[in-house]
Amino acid sequence: MADTSFLDWPFLDPHHKTLALDLDEWAHDQLPAITDAPGAHDDVDNTCRALVKALGQGGWLRYCVPAAFGGALETLDVRALSIIRETLARHSGLADFAFAMQGLGSGAISNFGSEALKKKYLPAVASGEKIAAFALSEENAGSDAAAMTMTLRRDGDDYVANGEKTWISNGGIADFYTLFARTDEGSRGVSAIVVDAETPGFSVAERLDVIAPHPLGRLKFDDCRISAVQLIGKEGAGFKIALSTLDIFRTTVGAAALGFSRRALDEATTRATTRKMFGATLSDLPIAQERLAEMALDIDASALLIYRAAWTKDVIKSRVTREAAMAKLFATDQAQLVIDKAVQMFGALGVSKGEKVEELYREIRALRIYEGASEVQKLIIARQHLESFRDNPPTLRGNK
Repeated sequence: MADTSFLDWPFLDPHHKTLALDLDEWAHDQLPAITDAPGAHDDVDNTCRALVKALGQGGWLRYCVPAAFGGALETLDVRALSIIRETLARHSGLADFAFAMQGLGSGAISNFGSEALKKKYLPAVASGEKIAAFALSEENAGSDAAAMTMTLRRDGDDYVANGEKTWISNGGIADFYTLFARTDEGSRGVSAIVVDAETPGFSVAERLDVIAPHPLGRLKFDDCRISAVQLIGKEGAGFKIALSTLDIFRTTVGAAALGFSRRALDEATTRATTRKMFGATLSDLPIAQERLAEMALDIDASALLIYRAAWTKDVIKSRVTREAAMAKLFATDQAQLVIDKAVQMFGALGVSKGEKVEELYREIRALRIYEGASEVQKLIIARQHLESFRDNPPTLRGNK
């Protein structure tokens, strides 16, 4: 990575810089054997299993869980999660995906689960022995999670789940799923529960293919009986649990986009400084310099928003709904533009399969949709702004 100056920003502590540099070295040495192996991108199930195992053995998944259950830090540290996602994304989109889903899939357990649930799942998440998944979206309830129709009915010492979830990452390879389903009407009628993959009545109804392949599936629950001890938090608290979990991991989506952007800029700069054109190099042309300047500017602006949101969550310990939405929206939208400019600078080579910028072009697109589409982030930001305005109306000189 050409620019590491951001590691000295006041948002980050010394251990974050050490984490970034150590992981970068590990990823450079260890990931190619997995991600560049023949057929690695055609058999994403086994590639992701291998990545989870390697990340566990490397100790990086320990940042997904609290220290009391095998984690690296006392509590989930959003800055550390963001550093890891940014670094892994710069090396490999699939490696970032494998890490992110271990954190997102177990995050609700870390923050709201009983001691028994934490002991049962979190050490295995940290070691890479169990693969986690987060099952929230439905066919007609993606960005509007409150519209979910899947039911979770109490029956004695169990809950019985019926319905479907779709677009579920790790669907088909996960060992357990953090499931959100309706136990009553309204947003307060959603509950969260952990479902083991071998539970009778649970099945993967369909595997889904997308432009940047990763394990993705449609899940079916047909009178799926789950012990009540698997409930996360209290019945009816599921919507709060989901939002709180996304509050943590939404910022890290922006960090992954930032990693893609940094890699695109590095690739574009290498191309521009080595590509001979009109008796000079591409980097000598003013239009190329303009594009590189725009890319560098968008990357730094994204990083500032991301690490502001992460710092606010870690240090101020307040809700960061607005800050996280801004970080995700700007970083993912600008990453799309940064990568597009990199592809353009490569010319025909930029859209050739096997080129890194072509891979990045496919990888970035989903980040503007999952964990809240860009349009939803704008609604969140506007609502937060209007709420703040109503609570603290400005006093302007000359107002009457």
